[in-house]
Order: sequence, then structure tokens, then C-alpha cells
Amino acid sequence: MSNVSVIIPALNEEEPIAGVVRECLATGVPNDLIVADNGSTDRTAERARGAGARVVAAPRGYGRACAAGVRAVSPECDVVVFLDGDGSDVPALMNQLVDPIARGTHDFVIGSRTRGHREPGSMNFQQIASGRIAGLILRLLYGIRYTDMCPFRAIRRDVLAKLDMREETYGWNLEMQMKAARAGLRILEIPVNHRRRAGGESKVSGTLRGTFVAGARIIATLARVALE
Repeated sequence: MSNVSVIIPALNEEEPIAGVVRECLATGVPNDLIVADNGSTDRTAERARGAGARVVAAPRGYGRACAAGVRAVSPECDVVVFLDGDGSDVPALMNQLVDPIARGTHDFVIGSRTRGHREPGSMNFQQIASGRIAGLILRLLYGIRYTDMCPFRAIRRDVLAKLDMREETYGWNLEMQMKAARAGLRILEIPVNHRRRAGGESKVSGTLRGTFVAGARIIATLARVALE
């Protein structure tokens, strides 16, 4: 098995974060688990450490948290896994993301919540529609079929370094998918199950403002990367 580092960006997730960390460690997959604390004002960092995570600080911004986690991985790391800290992703499926990379058949494996079993209320219409629309656009641009912008994903560390990720906010996931497709990586999308968040409030789908801001950043990222 490859040396695997798990990165969990987290902002004010004190309720679910300990459970997410424990679920990840229980799989036996991670050699290292990093919670990138995205400027939390609650006990997210404390509870993550208590559950067994290594915590690094990051300034506000989803992409900044992901980047801080990447910078913190050990030199021995071969594969980086990303997932959210709200309990909606299912860590028990981590092997399904990592195994194709460990076998050497793929470079980037991404989960699709829209193709898997979704717990009622776990995704709203805007999330489903935006993933489908982005997938259609990327298929036209690069010939790669995506059906979601799911945060639960695994990628070879060396190829991630070559993607030159720049997005600092909510467009991080889309930027990775676009640059992976443009670079000709061996990409696999697999169905993953998705749950309602285990506690706390969503920063994106939980408010109208959050939905608007995230949508605007995703559109801006799509345009920027497509024109590079």
C-alpha cells in the first residue's frame, strides 16, 4: 500500500470533526491525518487533536486550507486524500479511492455523490445541478466525464504538485479537476455514498449568501482555468 496522507479542511466543525477523524483512522489507510484548521473560532482544532489528527493552521478560504494541508504532508507521502470535516463523506470508502492509485492504474480518483447513494437532505438542488453543468462543460473542453465536484478524492502527490493549484476559496475542487483533465492524467470517477452533515452549519448550502459566494467563485475559477 502507498504512503497515504489524509487532509481535512475544517472551519468551525467542533461537533463532527472528532468523529470524522476517528472514522478515517479506523480504515487503517492513512499514514498521516492532517486537519487544516481554516481559522475556526470554536474548538475544532482541540477536538481534532484529541481524536488523533495533526492540526495545521490556515487562513480563511477553502483552497487555502487545502493548500496548507498539502504543504504539511511528509516527504514520504505518495497519495493525498481530501475529504470534508462535516461528516458527510464516508471514510469507509477510502480504499476504493486509494487502491487504483496504489495499483498504478490511475493518477486521480474522485468520488461522485450524484452516482452514489445520497441520504435525503444531504445535497440540495444547486449542488447537484452545478456538478452536472460543470461536468458537461469540462467534457466539451477536455473530453473527460465528471458528474460532481465532490470533495472526497485521492491523487498522487507528485502529479498534484505539477498541477500548480492557485485557487484560494471554493473553486479549489473544480480547479483540480480541470487541470487534471488538461494534463492528461489517468482519471477515474467512482460512486460514493453521501450523508447529511453530522453537526454544525454548512458554510455553502446552509445560507443564501454562502451558496451565492461559492457559486461565484466556482464560475470565476472555471473561466480563469479555461482561459489559461
